[in-house]
Amino acid sequence: MRKLLLVAFIALFATPVLADYTFVIPQKPGGGTSVWAQIVAAELEKKLGERIVLKHIPGARDIPGFNKFHNELQHDDKTVMVSHGGNGVSFLQEKVDYNYADYDSVGLMNLNIIVGHKTKYVKGEKVKFAAGSGMVPEGIAMTLLLCGGGKTTAEYVQCFKDNVTWVHGMSGGQRRLAYKRGELNGTRENPAAFKKHVQPSIDTGDSEVWFHHGILNPATGTHSDDPNYPGFQMEILFKETYGSEPSGSLYDAYKLVKSFRDGLQKALWVRKGNPNLAKLRQALIDMANDPKSIAAIQKKVGQYEWIIGEEGNKHRDTLMTFITEDALKTLIDFNKKALGLSSVYKPELVE
Repeated sequence: MRKLLLVAFIALFATPVLADYTFVIPQKPGGGTSVWAQIVAAELEKKLGERIVLKHIPGARDIPGFNKFHNELQHDDKTVMVSHGGNGVSFLQEKVDYNYADYDSVGLMNLNIIVGHKTKYVKGEKVKFAAGSGMVPEGIAMTLLLCGGGKTTAEYVQCFKDNVTWVHGMSGGQRRLAYKRGELNGTRENPAAFKKHVQPSIDTGDSEVWFHHGILNPATGTHSDDPNYPGFQMEILFKETYGSEPSGSLYDAYKLVKSFRDGLQKALWVRKGNPNLAKLRQALIDMANDPKSIAAIQKKVGQYEWIIGEEGNKHRDTLMTFITEDALKTLIDFNKKALGLSSVYKPELVE
């Protein structure tokens, strides 16, 4: 009997234990990407047949988490990077270790950012808005909407300073609380976080949608109106206000940075050659084709398209073609002079 128990005991601990999948989140719990990842992971692990654990690695402008994945964590075959729009913006304008070309896309959700403001806000009043990771497109879009077209970058920088108070140093929680208290009169969120944090104040009449950036069509490089918030796309509002389409160097910089931010806003990556890539992609396909899973996700996020597998790699490659020297230089110039960012021009992106 003792021998049988000993054999059973040894067998128990000799049996390989499946490790959980780890999804790396480059921010604190409760952030927009964290909320999205929780929603998706809950449905994806049903198809994957294995547990998904979220590993939060916060840091300045959400860069350290992605850098750590690139330098260390990607070598674990069961580790997946959950990148977001702020990472895409940083890739364009900061020195970072990570490079999207080094990874394979499991899949991504082609998303949007929605901007709200207090209903008490009136045209001409200074916009009070919190700066943060990935918020460059909001700063440029507000400048275009408030200042109109036909200006030089220097004139846009001055107009921004005259019309917007760009508040640095707030965490996501502080920003949301300040908006709720009325200390800020503008805010922005990804679709899942907007439903959670802003929609309740819209329902009570305290807030309303100001604008959004539209949905990227990677085949054409254009953005279309968001069916979840129709009529509020920045370009639509600009034309309604000024009677013409937005154009010029700052608008070109805006198209570049918003395409990277929203086109890569919620994306899953693994290292090239990861043996679990096919399994992960298939689980995501199964999830995307399951009406119950999609209904659960859309209830909290909205109706947005999944781009899965090799199509995700093509999506990334298309975004790289959007980078031009003029648009990138204008972006860096506006960032430094208007938003107070230590942006750097990266000539290797246009070579």
